[in-house]
Amino acid sequence: MSKLLLFDFSVTSNWSAWEVENDVVMGGNSTARLERSESGNAIFTGHVSLENNGGFASVQYHFPSKNIKGYKKALILLKGDGKSYQFRMKANLQDRASYIYTFKTTGEWQTIEVPLKEMEPVFRGRKLDLPNFSAESIQEIRFSIGNKKAEDFRLEIDKIELE
Repeated sequence: MSKLLLFDFSVTSNWSAWEVENDVVMGGNSTARLERSESGNAIFTGHVSLENNGGFASVQYHFPSKNIKGYKKALILLKGDGKSYQFRMKANLQDRASYIYTFKTTGEWQTIEVPLKEMEPVFRGRKLDLPNFSAESIQEIRFSIGNKKAEDFRLEIDKIELE
């Protein structure tokens, strides 16, 4: 089975389907933006604030349902800042639960391997009593930071694919 490309920032000029969503949706004060690096990668950068019960920043990509039957893991080529981030997936945009996998960045380019069956169901920061990810299709991927502290962040993303 060949790899399934979900998004390659360095070869895709139209990023309009990517959208920043921060804790401002619930009264928080975090800021974030998505910019293009000189090499064409996405740079997700900003500041997480704990004011007004805030504490997260995220960038999401919605797309028509993709069949992912048979794929076992996500491969994400990125360069972080040494902080922990979450990769999230939703099978269906109407689902309450997001399936999350937390990873730590090294400050160097790295390929994060996300075993799909280890992604845990979460809603508003709380783990749900549901099985781990087992869907055969997806409609959303998202990167999020929310380490329970106020901090600046910078995550450079090249591409996301399934294997």
